[in-house]
Amino acid sequence: MIAAVLSWMLAHEPVIRLAVFASVFVVMAAWEIAAPRRALRLDRSQRWPGNLGMVTLNTLLVRAVLPAGAVAFAAWVEAHGWGLFNVWRLPSWASIALASILLDLAIYLQHVLFHAVPVLWRLHRMHHADTGFDLTTGIRFHPVEMLLSLAIKLAVIVALGAPAVAVLLFEVVLNATAMFNHANARLPERIDRAMRYVVVTPDMHRVHHSVVVAESNSNFGFNLPWWDRLFGTYRAQPDAGHERMTIGVAGLSDPAEQRFERMLTQPFRVGAREP
Repeated sequence: MIAAVLSWMLAHEPVIRLAVFASVFVVMAAWEIAAPRRALRLDRSQRWPGNLGMVTLNTLLVRAVLPAGAVAFAAWVEAHGWGLFNVWRLPSWASIALASILLDLAIYLQHVLFHAVPVLWRLHRMHHADTGFDLTTGIRFHPVEMLLSLAIKLAVIVALGAPAVAVLLFEVVLNATAMFNHANARLPERIDRAMRYVVVTPDMHRVHHSVVVAESNSNFGFNLPWWDRLFGTYRAQPDAGHERMTIGVAGLSDPAEQRFERMLTQPFRVGAREP
């Protein structure tokens, strides 16, 4: 029964990912309207066209480069017996769980790298240059960064021999949590404190989008919050508080920077701080 379910999931990967994306997007958007955490500097009409246009472009680009997707690539690696989990035999559930955790660690380390290396930061800063902070910020990345991230992810999949099911689950969960932890949604403080032990919350990740460099170089986790605590990059709150903190990148606060064509050219222009 379990094998049949897993086989069905792999066969319907694009449908599953789209369904989860659409469902989480609608829920988060409704939550932001019902209980916003902050007043946004720019209206959605000024930010969402560029942000949603970027995620559409990136989806088409990744599918053009790797038509079958990372999940099919993982299945191909598995069939060839490459990687750690094809040498170190574990029960299926253990391989899936451990591979998912290690993939999340790889995303954390990649995120730190994209802040530490100036040429990579120039690509990544487009994500940070969103002067608002809502669910669409979590899916706004430069196409070149997306391609580099894809290459890194494929290399990790080969090294781990990550089961295809683990890759599917990881990508679906990561996409959902990226929208959740970028949401401009209010959580009761007590619930936020408890959730921070198992998942990155919006208040935790919002600190990372501060215009203050010391704050933006903290809270790198997207899904699991453990890595920031383990590696000393955790910061509980912004110094100015969530309502008063400034979000964005110094030098890129002009509303015009939220236009699609300006977002595409941001890495190749000066006028913004380095990491």
